[in-house]
Amino acid sequence: MKNLHKISLGAVLLIALTSTSCKKYIEEYNPGGTTLETAYTNKPGYEGLINSCYTDMYYFYGKVDFIGPSEMGTDLWVNYGANDSGFLLYDNNLNTQTGTLRTIWGGLYSTINLCNTAIDYSTKVNGYSSSAELNAKVAEAHFMRAWAYFNLVEQFGGVAMPTTSSALSGIDLAPKRTDEKAFYDLIISDLKVATENLPVTQSLRGRVAKKAAYAMLAKVYLQRTRLGEKEQYAKLALETAEELINNPAKYNCALYTSDANRSGFAKAFDNRNNKANTEFLFIEAIDATSGLNPEGYNRGRTRQYYLPDLGGRGAEWGTIETTVLYGRSNSKQYKPTKYLLTNIFDPRENTPDTRFANTFTYKFYASVDKVITQQMITSYQKDQSILGKIILSTRAAYSGPDYFLPSGNTFEEEKNMTTDAGLAVFTPNWTIASEVKKKIPALVVDPSDLFDPATNNYKLPAAYPNEPSLINIFPALKKFSGKYFAYTNQYWMGDFPIIRLSEVYLIAAEAAILANNDVLKASNYVNVIRKRAAVTGRESEMLATPAEMNVAYILKERGRELAGEHTRWIDLKRTGNLSTAYFQQTNPIIAPNFDPKKHTVRPIPQYFLDAITNAAEFGNNGY
Repeated sequence: MKNLHKISLGAVLLIALTSTSCKKYIEEYNPGGTTLETAYTNKPGYEGLINSCYTDMYYFYGKVDFIGPSEMGTDLWVNYGANDSGFLLYDNNLNTQTGTLRTIWGGLYSTINLCNTAIDYSTKVNGYSSSAELNAKVAEAHFMRAWAYFNLVEQFGGVAMPTTSSALSGIDLAPKRTDEKAFYDLIISDLKVATENLPVTQSLRGRVAKKAAYAMLAKVYLQRTRLGEKEQYAKLALETAEELINNPAKYNCALYTSDANRSGFAKAFDNRNNKANTEFLFIEAIDATSGLNPEGYNRGRTRQYYLPDLGGRGAEWGTIETTVLYGRSNSKQYKPTKYLLTNIFDPRENTPDTRFANTFTYKFYASVDKVITQQMITSYQKDQSILGKIILSTRAAYSGPDYFLPSGNTFEEEKNMTTDAGLAVFTPNWTIASEVKKKIPALVVDPSDLFDPATNNYKLPAAYPNEPSLINIFPALKKFSGKYFAYTNQYWMGDFPIIRLSEVYLIAAEAAILANNDVLKASNYVNVIRKRAAVTGRESEMLATPAEMNVAYILKERGRELAGEHTRWIDLKRTGNLSTAYFQQTNPIIAPNFDPKKHTVRPIPQYFLDAITNAAEFGNNGY
């Protein structure tokens, strides 16, 4: 049965997405001689099919392929060099040959076809003790199909929408485009099935439960407002979100709350809460101990793509390019915009909002003892008073048991941190007076060092020949990183939250405004999230007023709460901010390339167009 499952999984992907020659290969190659009819009409085989509906999700979260489509080309990030420039800059590298698009297109349609197969066979399967038990399993397929179609329609618009398995109905070589509203009708229908039939809890961590279905349905209703009938769908989004907000115990979820030591936001991303997180409603669950994941331990690489230059400029002050704590900075691709650092986040050292400090690493520590030399002082325009000072190494022998490193190995950041004696690179989002900066025995890079005041873009070295080039030293996204699940300098084995309860509050707030401009209700929901992000005792400083409530305010709040969590591009799309005018104000480097006639959807992969007989009729989204 194990071999059959592998063949079947490959089969449905190839049948759905490639040519007839692949179908011929699959029909001829069936080493077990077992048919789908035999496999999927018994409970063990059907359970394997349901499990396979989750597989392709693992190539989205914690991987580079979904970062570009979901987070880049927004107000939050700019590119590090030329990597992924199509998504980041809307330049000609975003085209039908873009590899990332092939990955997400194939992964989404693979998921859809597997879910269709499961739904089709649900009427034939035997071995379940009751219809409720079977319906709970089928509901997982409906949920995952909704997840896949939601991402597909947001990325590509109204493309093909098969609702039956190609393993049963054959290949459609002349697919028709489907209206986006019809996509949403199916997505909503699927999620309603999920809310009605999924259990409150699941025995297998990572399998979707009712809380995931309600959260996803609220998110979908809100996103549907961009297609019209705004008040109607906003009201539905609000009602669905409030089902979770008003009944957290019923659905086995809760926001983390602040205490004297940490904010609720800090607790949400504390690695020790990762595997049993009360706020995570829908997750990509990672098996950290046995590596029972689609790619084993090859997980959690998201962190390495957001790293600054720790092996170049940083190395001059004691950091190294490859560390277990930070990741591999030789794969860096993305860095934060000035708008994100100083407009969305509060650019004050003494801010009551803990979200910048718990979203970004802005203190990088030395891996070797480093003596500050005259050359360093001259090159970086530092004060003579720090000459000869030593930045101390923070590496020490692993002492466990909290980390995955083998006993006896060394782990960065085990000592010399509490006094900052090992601080090598410091990248705050607030500005420090020049005379103070010069006397700090570390490489200090604040927004005034990074950004050109005339353009709000990163300073180009050619325009500032009398300053050290610091263009690649900046804070690094750290939500998906940390000691506790650091397996190697590449792999981080924590779970990835796809929807958190805090987002549900922000969905409710935005929906309250769109439904009937209930700014009081919106401010109440926003303030729950703002207060739990506050330093204890300073919650009152975080309170937003009803007068401040509008979609623009909540969009900023979503940036503070959800930066890096694979939602920003569709947030801008929903709120009408995928626009040249918005980018001119928030991320001006991408504004000249942005074309609203095509850049609100992605190009369709060429390999799909080559495989169908009606490519010209199907079209390619204007690319």
